[in-house]
Amino acid sequence: MCAEMASTNSEQGGNCNTVGNGTVRQQLSKLLKESLNTTVPDESNLEPLIAICTAKFGDYQCNNAMSIWSRIKGRSTDFKNPNSVGQAIMRNLPQSDMIERSSVAGPGFVNLVLSNSWIAERIRHMLLDGIGTWAPVLPIERAVVDFSSPNIAKEMHVGHLRSTIIGDCLSRMFEFSKVHVLRRNHVGDWGTQFGMLIQYLFEEFPNWEEVGEQAIGDLQAFYKASKQKFDEDAAFKERAQQAVVRLQGGEEKYHKAWQQICDISRKEFDQVYKRLKVQLEEKGESFYNPYIPSVLQMLYEKGLIVESDGAKVIQIEGQNIPLIVVKRDGGFNYASTDMTALWYRLNEEKAQWIIYVTDVGQSLHFEMFFSAAKRAGWLPTNNDLPYPKARHVGFGLVLGSDGKRFRTRSSEVVRLVDLLDEAKNRSKQELIARGWEDEWTAEELENAAEAIGYGAVKYADLKNNRLTNYTFNFDQMLDVRGNTAVYLLYAHARICSIIRKSGKDMEELKKTESIHLNHESERQLGLHLIQFSEIVEDACTELLPNTLCEYLYNLSENFTKFYSTCKVVGSEEETSRLLLCEATAIVMRECFKLLGITPLYKL
Repeated sequence: MCAEMASTNSEQGGNCNTVGNGTVRQQLSKLLKESLNTTVPDESNLEPLIAICTAKFGDYQCNNAMSIWSRIKGRSTDFKNPNSVGQAIMRNLPQSDMIERSSVAGPGFVNLVLSNSWIAERIRHMLLDGIGTWAPVLPIERAVVDFSSPNIAKEMHVGHLRSTIIGDCLSRMFEFSKVHVLRRNHVGDWGTQFGMLIQYLFEEFPNWEEVGEQAIGDLQAFYKASKQKFDEDAAFKERAQQAVVRLQGGEEKYHKAWQQICDISRKEFDQVYKRLKVQLEEKGESFYNPYIPSVLQMLYEKGLIVESDGAKVIQIEGQNIPLIVVKRDGGFNYASTDMTALWYRLNEEKAQWIIYVTDVGQSLHFEMFFSAAKRAGWLPTNNDLPYPKARHVGFGLVLGSDGKRFRTRSSEVVRLVDLLDEAKNRSKQELIARGWEDEWTAEELENAAEAIGYGAVKYADLKNNRLTNYTFNFDQMLDVRGNTAVYLLYAHARICSIIRKSGKDMEELKKTESIHLNHESERQLGLHLIQFSEIVEDACTELLPNTLCEYLYNLSENFTKFYSTCKVVGSEEETSRLLLCEATAIVMRECFKLLGITPLYKL
C-alpha cells in the first residue's frame, strides 16, 4: 500500500508521447532503473521494487530507498536517511509522458501517478491492435504442463476435476503469453492392475475379441468385480500376475486386450474434456516405459543409484527414506517413470519449465524426485541458473457440505460427467424460470446453460487459492450475486447490451474517436484495465489462477461504479465512455478465455 503522508511532489512530463511496449510495471521499471543508476552509480545489481498502490497518493510505488540506505549508511555519502534517497530517486526519474507526477513519503517511498492521457492512449492502442498486444513477455519459450492424468479403468473424481481446471487455466495463460505449451495427460495406463483386468476379461469372456467393448460394459463395475476376485482368489491373483509379465513381454493378445481397456477409458475421459472444452495430448506411463532402462543406466553411471534391502534407490539429502526407482521384484514404479518423463521433457521436448498439477498429498514425492534430478545435474541447484526448472502445483481437497471429502451419499466417488451435467441442468432451469425459453432458440438456451453451468464449476474452483480446500456447493456457485461466474457473465452481457443499445459502430469509433478520463470513476476503470497484463504475468509467475479471478471481479466492480456515476448513452462523453465499455468487455472476455469460461453476450 502507498505511504499516506506525501512530503515532496514533482510534476513530470516529457516530449515522448508513446505507450511503449511491455506491461505498465515493466515500463516503469525501465524509468526507475535509469534513475537508480544515476542515484547510486556505485551500487550494482539494483532492480526496481515496484508495487501497485491501493491508497490515493499514487498508482504505483517504488520501494528501493530503505534497502539502498541499509547498503550505503556509514559511508561517505550526501544522503542523510532513506527519505533523502527517495527524493533523489524521484529527482532522477527521466522525463516521460507516462508519469503525471511523483512524490516521496515516509522513509523514501516514491509514489507515482500515471498520466490520464497516457492511460487513455494505452487503452486506445489495445482497441485498435487487439488484446494480444497486452500479452506479458515471459522469460521462457517452451513449457510442459502435466495435468488431469487420471488412471485408466478408474473413474475420474473431483481431484482430477481440480487438476484439469487448474492445469487448463495455467496452459491458457502461458499460451496467451506466447509460450509454446505442451499439454500433457500423464495417464496411469501401465502397471500391475492391468494383469488383473486382462485376466478377468479372458476368463469371464473367452470370446472377448468377438464381443468387443460390450464384454467390459461398465468399466467401473468391471474393475470392481476383477479387484474383488483378485483379493479373494489366490489362484486368480497368481494368474493375473503372470498376465502382467506377458503384457510387459509384448505378447500380442495381451497388448490387444490392454489397448481395448484403454480405449474404453479414454472415451469416458473425453466426455469430461468435451464438456470442459479442454485440450490435452496423452503421453501416459506406457509411453515412457521403453526409455526407463537407459535413463536408469545414466543414473547408475553417475553413481546415484545404490542397493537397499533388495531394491535400487537414490538417497535424498534431508529425507529419512530413499527414492525407490526399482522395486525388489525388479519392477519399475512411479519414481522410475517420473524420472524418465522428466528426462524426456528436458532433453527431447526441450522444455524450460515443467509444471505438475496434482493434489498437495503428493508434495513429498515431487520434492524427492526433483532433488534426485538436481543430483543428476538435470535441474540447476542454485538461483544463478533459473531454467530449466520443475514445479509441483499442489491443490487442496474438494469438500462436501459436511466438511469431508466430496462423495455421494453412498460414499461412492462422484462421476464428473454427472456433476457437470447437474450444473448445466440447474442453470437451464434457472434460465427457464427467468423466461428466457420464450426469448431464445433451443440451441441458444442450451449454449447459455452450458456456459453458466460449466463456467460456475470452473470459477468456484479457480477463485480460491489452489492450496486451500474448498466446499462444493451448487447454490453458492450458481448465485447471481457476489463473486461467482454467473454474476460476472451477467455483468459482461450487460456491457454488451449497453453497446448494442447505443446503435454506434464500435469499429468506426475505435478508429476515429479518443478516450478521456476526466471523471474519477473513468480514471479508476482505465487504470484497472491497463493493469491486466501484469496481473496475467503475476498469475503465470506464481502459478496462481485466483490472481486473475480477483482481477476480473474487481474489474466488474469498477465498471459498476463507473456506470452508476457516469451516464454513457446520451451523454456529452458518450463516444469516450462507449470505448471504455468496449475495452472493459474485451478484457473481461480475455479473462473468461484464460479461465476456460464461455462468455454470454445477451441476457
